[in-house]
Amino acid sequence: MKSFWRSLVTAFKIILITLLVVSIAGTGILGWYFYDRIFSDAPSDNALFQFIESLVPQRETQPTELMIPTEPPTTEPPTEPPTTLPPEPEHVVSRATIGTVGDLLMHKPVFDSCYQSDGTYNFESIFRYIKDDISSLDYAIANLETTFGGDNYKYQGNPAFNCPDSLADGVVEAGFDMLLTANNHAGDTLGPGIIRTVEHVRGSGLATLGTQFSGEPRYSIVDVNGIKIGMVCYTWSYSGDGVNFSLNGLSPVKDEGQVNYFTNNNPDKLYNEAQQIMDEMKRQGAEATMMFIHWGVEYVMVENALQDAIAQRLCDMGFDVIVGGHPHVVQPMDLLSSTVDPDHKTVVIYSLGNAVSNQRTGISDLFPAGYTEDGALFNVTFCKYSDGTVYLEDVDVIPTWVDLRTTNGRYYHILPLDGSKTDSWQSLLELSDVGLAAATRSYNRTMGIVGEGLNLAKQYLADARENRDANYLAALYETLYAA
Repeated sequence: MKSFWRSLVTAFKIILITLLVVSIAGTGILGWYFYDRIFSDAPSDNALFQFIESLVPQRETQPTELMIPTEPPTTEPPTEPPTTLPPEPEHVVSRATIGTVGDLLMHKPVFDSCYQSDGTYNFESIFRYIKDDISSLDYAIANLETTFGGDNYKYQGNPAFNCPDSLADGVVEAGFDMLLTANNHAGDTLGPGIIRTVEHVRGSGLATLGTQFSGEPRYSIVDVNGIKIGMVCYTWSYSGDGVNFSLNGLSPVKDEGQVNYFTNNNPDKLYNEAQQIMDEMKRQGAEATMMFIHWGVEYVMVENALQDAIAQRLCDMGFDVIVGGHPHVVQPMDLLSSTVDPDHKTVVIYSLGNAVSNQRTGISDLFPAGYTEDGALFNVTFCKYSDGTVYLEDVDVIPTWVDLRTTNGRYYHILPLDGSKTDSWQSLLELSDVGLAAATRSYNRTMGIVGEGLNLAKQYLADARENRDANYLAALYETLYAA
């Protein structure tokens, strides 16, 4: 019995030792396996290892070194689709404002007031108060109611005007660009005076209009802010035989090409020449047109039938603006409709009156009280649209008054009476209470004459602008809708 139990215990020890050995061996094999897998990437062909490996979750391998690309990727980055803006409607791309004052009627007391102690003349005082208004314009014009005949003729006023040359310097300094030289006093120093006046005005840096050298065009096309404006100036004249003519009743001017003129009993001369000039200006690229004309009856505050007839014919020819002078008083404005083209209108002011003169109240019974002291700065504005078309956009009138001051000398001043600045007139224009009252009366006289026509023209032009812009916008919508 003892032998049996002794054998059983021995067998059990052998089994435990065997299990222990197997366990120790298995643990070593697994330890070696994991050590090898961690520290070596070499694969194993051993079947046992492969079997054990299949039982263990596979780890992800990492690259052993970072690879930096040496060329940019071949795929282009995505781009945003281009955006297309809708086209703009036609719109104003340029404007040109042209201003014109009335007669520089240089009586002897006027230029004598500019005489200096050194024997020269300085005309700055005449334009002192209106200089800013003139300089602010894109183009400024005045009517030269005298001549620059030089020292060969006496410096004098009526009846044969001849003025010191330095008036032209004062005009330039005030900001003017052009002088109208066709009027009934243009020949007061005869044929040589006509030529010398043109030479001197141009030599001072100003353009001339209405008188010219033989063979030159009778018109000018002035480019103002990219808008080409055709300008013409004519004057009435005397003629005893219908062939020869004279200005102011003096000796006939022999060179037909020197002065643009017509006679009251033969307006067809004006019509025929003006039509030819209009056609030529259009061929030369004029986009807007202005006629400056010396006509009418002196000291009469309303235009006559001949002025009305001439204005209508010029309107029918297509002139956009007519600016009149000669009566030495302000005359009305009007808006004319063409009988040829129902869409065409012409703005006319029949007379701008005097810019400066000695035609003072009380000097002559011919002068209606106060009115010969009145004038107007007449401004017109043309606009050009992006499609190249040009329109008359606006008109305006700033009344002017010739103020004579006799304190510490004798001074004539052109005073601009801007209606939007009435509260500042006294300080801006350095007026006494008496002077302010006189300026107010002058303003009321002028606006009483031109006010109705001015409002009519401004309202029509404003409505035309509104309709024009609406039509341009509608045309754009139609184009977009069709697309």
